[in-house]
Amino acid sequence: MTRGTERAARLQTSVERFVHVLALAAGLPAAGLMYLVWSGDYRFEVRWTATLLALLVPLVCASIARQAVVRVLHVCANLLGALREGDYSIRGYGARPGSATHLLMSEINALSDTLQRQRGEAVESIALLSNVMHAIDVVVLAFDPASRLVLVNPAGERLFGLPSSQLLGRDAASLQVDAYLSGPTPRVVDPAFGPHGRRFELRRSGFRREGIPHQLLVLADVSRALREQEQLAWQRIVRVLSHEINNSLTPIKSIAHSVRRIVSRAADLPRRDEVLDSLSLIETRAGALGRFLRAYAQLAKLPRPDPRPLDVAALVHRVTGLESRQQVEVQPTGDLSITADADQLEQLLINLVRNAVDAAQETGGRAWIGWTREDASVRIIVEDEGRGLPDASNLFVPFFTTKPAGSGIGLVLCRQIAEAHGGTLTLEGRAPEPGARAVLRLPAPRVEENPQR
Repeated sequence: MTRGTERAARLQTSVERFVHVLALAAGLPAAGLMYLVWSGDYRFEVRWTATLLALLVPLVCASIARQAVVRVLHVCANLLGALREGDYSIRGYGARPGSATHLLMSEINALSDTLQRQRGEAVESIALLSNVMHAIDVVVLAFDPASRLVLVNPAGERLFGLPSSQLLGRDAASLQVDAYLSGPTPRVVDPAFGPHGRRFELRRSGFRREGIPHQLLVLADVSRALREQEQLAWQRIVRVLSHEINNSLTPIKSIAHSVRRIVSRAADLPRRDEVLDSLSLIETRAGALGRFLRAYAQLAKLPRPDPRPLDVAALVHRVTGLESRQQVEVQPTGDLSITADADQLEQLLINLVRNAVDAAQETGGRAWIGWTREDASVRIIVEDEGRGLPDASNLFVPFFTTKPAGSGIGLVLCRQIAEAHGGTLTLEGRAPEPGARAVLRLPAPRVEENPQR
């Protein structure tokens, strides 16, 4: 029994005893009258009648008074016990309006209404919080003082690739997030887990759960926002370079061509052939540099997609038919119809297939393409048996290329097209097997599937 319960029991016992003693004390005048009757000259019947009345009436009145008080106290105790157990449906009635008991019952009933309303608000708030946690695409993780995970939302499950049942209870070190429990915040981090190339803004705060301090981590994916800013910066650079260099290249190429024609007619010019070769080289390189800049201008001039129904199988066969250096295997998994810009998506797949064939020819391996439907997306996969990927952190950086004659815009343009369609493009190795894999994901709402016949 707790100290509060003992105090309440003593108070209840004291009240009962006080009422009982007070009711008995009300019989003292009757006891005095009985003494006078016994000391006087009265008959025997009168004496015993007075004695019985003097004893029984106070005892009965005291017992009734005690039972009335006990009943009120028991009713109040039951009401408060129901409130403590969370049952707010019980109410106290029967007291005379205006009495102290009625006031006590009214206050307890009002307390019950207040607690019931507060519990309803708490349940609604928890339901709202749960819906928000499930709906937002932000990773929320909570850790106890021992750095064990006690809360994770669906976005966190998707990031780790595991259900909450396998995540809860694990320590931060095993999840590779122990470094995030300290250090400055907010800051941008590159997690060692989850899809490659994603960057997150880390925010950390503290809260208490059952009086125990916990830490809350919030990871917001800023990869796409950073890439959009990066693409905007590159587009501005390309526009400036294209404008300034083209203004110089055009007259250089024109003058070189004109001078070459003049020199070609001057048969007696000393070292005429060397001059012609030099002018031809100037004209050729100026034209090549112009084409180089026009290729980069695609990054700044990519139009918005014009989505229309598109058959994946027909698109893939059309793209693989354009590759004449090596046969690209097609691995169909059913008929899929997507909504996309056919021209842009075709250019994307042409670039991916060309890269796969380039890699496969270095090792004499194969290249193939397939597609599949998942719950959250449709995937078009291009794979090869080449040497694998170089430094993956630079693959989507404009101007970066590993090919001697590459321009460095193919993969950047592919990812820009994918994200313009609401999808993603990722590159990954095929370890332990050799080669690389390019995965184009398109969102499920854009897709309708027809079973293969």
